[in-house]
Amino acid sequence: MAERDTHPAQWFEGSPAMRRIAADILEYGPIARTTLAQMHDLSAGTVSRIIADLMHLGVVRETGDADTSGGHLPYGFQPRKRTGERGRPQSALVANANARTFVGVKIRGGDATAVLVNAQCRMPDGVSSHVVSFSDRSPSGVTSAVASLADECREDAVRCGLSEPVMIGLGIGAHITDDVVDEAPYLSWIEPCDLSSMVREATGLDTVTNNDLDALLMYEHWFGAGVGLPRFALITIGEGIGYGLVEDGRVVDHPDKTFGLGGHLLIDPDGPRCFRGNGHRGCSQCLTNDSLADEYSKIMGTIMTFDDYVRDARAGVTQAKRLLMRECFRLGVMIGLVANLTMPLKVFVAGESAYVAGLEIESVRQGIAEYRPSRASAIPFEILGSDWERWAQGAAACAIRRYVLGR
Repeated sequence: MAERDTHPAQWFEGSPAMRRIAADILEYGPIARTTLAQMHDLSAGTVSRIIADLMHLGVVRETGDADTSGGHLPYGFQPRKRTGERGRPQSALVANANARTFVGVKIRGGDATAVLVNAQCRMPDGVSSHVVSFSDRSPSGVTSAVASLADECREDAVRCGLSEPVMIGLGIGAHITDDVVDEAPYLSWIEPCDLSSMVREATGLDTVTNNDLDALLMYEHWFGAGVGLPRFALITIGEGIGYGLVEDGRVVDHPDKTFGLGGHLLIDPDGPRCFRGNGHRGCSQCLTNDSLADEYSKIMGTIMTFDDYVRDARAGVTQAKRLLMRECFRLGVMIGLVANLTMPLKVFVAGESAYVAGLEIESVRQGIAEYRPSRASAIPFEILGSDWERWAQGAAACAIRRYVLGR
């Protein structure tokens, strides 16, 4: 196992306030200096000095006008109007997005998807994701696969006239402590593995490893659908069940969070037995692809895959349509339970099979209402994209965050 690098890559050295302001420009820009000063309760002079340093370092730039309409602000934050001040309007600030590039890699059981992104976690024009399959699921086999993807992303950067990547973010379905993978069930890893160090040694790029759900949650919080929301929940459905929460503008953290704590909520007392082998019935595992394929197979009396089920549901096959309505109702119940207990401003649903919920939205709404007090407000929810690129962008978002904020 490679020795851990105690000096991770970083964009600049600076005070916590300097790093936080850089992060806020990245997240909320275009944004004005006065707004940043109010957000952080700092004087205008202090913020101006910090901005001057960040501009000198190439981290941020001025847009050339005072328009901040394209940006976002923290939910509920209302900047105070400037009164009695003279002089020309201040130019809005944005991150110097193309000054740095990053690689994000989503690792699954037998393949991985990688994307090249800029500092705003956007893929450059003309660049697409890269996928590699691997039969060797050992740490060294996965490292080799990631290294080949990193090379392809390097070629993308050169072709686009951008700088080479400065950091790699890895997203993996695993329990992770301080960048070290404790166990990864989908890869059959049961011993701790410092995958970050192995990838760093193989690619020469500093690397950060996160649970894939945490990474996706970070992406939605900083760059995606959750920007500006201080409290929102994310549910993922597909090969497994995931749940995460952002509270007060921060991802809620706990040592047990990557053990799949949302995976056994009771959402259908009459549902199938837990597909993970537990003795109970109707837990949220019944929303996984394998459980739904098994349930559909029993209904049809022959072996059916998840894709068969979705194909038949789209075609209007009665048995598949009924199961689809049941599945979406169950998802609605889970959304309602999450909303009842954590009171988010919005619930997002993502994952490789989240698109199925869009086929039967009314059943989702009925499921939400099943255990929701009648006088409670409606729960805003949104079905997000289901592609693996989004998960890879999540991994890249964690690298960007580490690069800007440090440890």
